[in-house]
Amino acid sequence: MAGASKEEELARQVYSCLQAACCPLVEGLFLQEADSILQLLCSPSQHRIDILAWICSSIHPNFGNSKARSVRAKEPESLTKDMAALGHELMLCKADDLELIKGNASPLRQLQFLEQLLTLVPGCGTSGGQRTDAEMLLNELYAAENLPLLSQMLEPSFNPWPAHIRTSRKIPKSSCKAGREEEVADVGALLQQAQSALQQLQSECDFLNDDAQSPGVFSPSSLRVAACDLQQLMSTFSHVYSSDLRSYCSRDPPTFSTETGVFQRVHQLLLAFVTELEMIKEVSEASMSVREEVHQLKTQPRYWSRGEKRALEHQLEELSRRVKDFSSLLHSS
Repeated sequence: MAGASKEEELARQVYSCLQAACCPLVEGLFLQEADSILQLLCSPSQHRIDILAWICSSIHPNFGNSKARSVRAKEPESLTKDMAALGHELMLCKADDLELIKGNASPLRQLQFLEQLLTLVPGCGTSGGQRTDAEMLLNELYAAENLPLLSQMLEPSFNPWPAHIRTSRKIPKSSCKAGREEEVADVGALLQQAQSALQQLQSECDFLNDDAQSPGVFSPSSLRVAACDLQQLMSTFSHVYSSDLRSYCSRDPPTFSTETGVFQRVHQLLLAFVTELEMIKEVSEASMSVREEVHQLKTQPRYWSRGEKRALEHQLEELSRRVKDFSSLLHSS
């Protein structure tokens, strides 16, 4: 009984949504009994197929065009497959669920499918009964005996403002403007005072200036001081470990060597390594400079020969040619 009452209630709701959407296939039916509505919506019939086709056309306008109708007229099963495909695109059913489209599935499933489809149809947000209630309310408001009350409600004669608000509304604009100017002046003075305080604070804090943040020169003495500080910290930790933490751990406290000369030797080695790198860099730069100079000697014309400037390569060729000519003259004589 509970299942039947749920189906009947859902059937009435779907039927009301169809009426609210002005479906032409349910106009003039005036069904009141739940069994008649279930018979219309859940029993296989051509009328039910037409209602489902109208819903699909309302959701997807291209579904009901003339070309699609001509194709479906030649193939009767094409309409059922197209509606199943549309339901599958909307993720409401499977693409091959043709029994649901034909009306052979359970009534509850068919009604739920129709309800989900109708939520996508424009005009189905309110049912026909709710639309009738709204019309009745508007008719009652605009009745002849209620028109004076409606006019008084739209233009009330009672002033709802309290006394102190009415007084503030009557303040002349000149006084408001003067008060606003005074407020702006006070805010400007406060901002100026805050800016002066910030500038003074910035001048007192030297570490905020970018010029003061210059990296210090590394030296063995600074490394020695850092090592001594680290040794003192570790000595303090060793003392705390021996006095308070030893009972919770079986390890020995860390020990440090007193020889700090190792840091100086490491610094000397690093300094020598940096010096060697700088020397290699200078040698590379000198090599590049010599290479560029040699290239310029070969390519740029710098030497005069017979009233023209020529490159070194051309001069060497000319000199070689002249030597060969002179040698040939000597051999011939």
